[in-house]
Amino acid sequence: MNLYATKKTAAEGMLDIALFLANITHMKTVIEQGAGYRYYAAVLTLISFSLALQIVAGVLIIIIVRCELTLLPSCQRLLNFLNNLTTGIIFLTLIVNIIKAAFGTQRSCLLGWLLQRFIR
Repeated sequence: MNLYATKKTAAEGMLDIALFLANITHMKTVIEQGAGYRYYAAVLTLISFSLALQIVAGVLIIIIVRCELTLLPSCQRLLNFLNNLTTGIIFLTLIVNIIKAAFGTQRSCLLGWLLQRFIR
C-alpha cells in the first residue's frame, strides 16, 4: 500500500509541474495582452491562486517523499494525512483551472497581421 501511495504522489508531482508550466505560459499571455483584456483581473487572480496552490502541493510532495525515506511507524498516520491533503489541494487546483479556462483567452491580431503581410 505504501508503494502505491508513493507512486501516486510522484505522478501527482509530475502532473503538477506540467500544470505549473502551463499556468506560467497562460499568465505570460494574459500579461502581454494587457489590461484591455476583458477578464484581465479575474484570470490573473485565478492563475495566481492556482500557482500558489501548486507550490503548496509541491512542498507537501517533497515532505511526503522525505518522510517516506525514513518511514518511522509513528509517521505512517501523518504521511497518510499529508497524502490526502496533497490530493485535495491538487483537486482544488483542478477546479480553479477549470474556472480559469471558462474565461478563455482573447485572440491577438498577430496571426492576422502576419497573414496579411506575407501572403500579399
